[in-house]
Amino acid sequence: MRTKLAVAAAFVGLLLAAAPLWAHHAFQAEFDDKKPVHLKGKVTKMEWINPHAWIHIDVTDPDGKVTSWMVECGSPNIMLRRGFTKDSLEFGTELSVEGYQAKNGSNRANGSSVTFRDGRKLFVGGSNPDIPQDKRE
Repeated sequence: MRTKLAVAAAFVGLLLAAAPLWAHHAFQAEFDDKKPVHLKGKVTKMEWINPHAWIHIDVTDPDGKVTSWMVECGSPNIMLRRGFTKDSLEFGTELSVEGYQAKNGSNRANGSSVTFRDGRKLFVGGSNPDIPQDKRE
C-alpha cells in the first residue's frame, strides 16, 4: 500500500512540475514573423514574471492617439544574464522596440531589442527569429 501511495505521490509531483511547460509557447504559436513592428514610446510598467518578462509601453501616433502595447521578452533569468535588471526600465523611460506583432492583431509583440534614447541597445528576445547566434540558449 505504501508503494502505491509513493508512486501516486511521485506521479502527481511530476504533473505539477510539468505544468509550467504546458503554459509555455513557441514564437510561431502566437507571433507572426511577417508582421515586424517598430514601437516608440514610454514605459508604463515592467513585469518580471516567468516564463517571460513583459514591458508595457504607451505609443503615441502622429495624430496624438495613445495606444498601449505589451512586449514579451525573454525570461527574467535570460534578461539578467544579458545585463538587463529591474532598474533598467523606470516608469516614463523613452525607448524604441523592435519585434513582431501577435498573430491575432492585438497590441502585443514579441520583442527583439530595445534602444534607449542614449543609443544603448539591449537584446530582449527569448524565442523570436532575431536571436543572435551568441545569445541562443
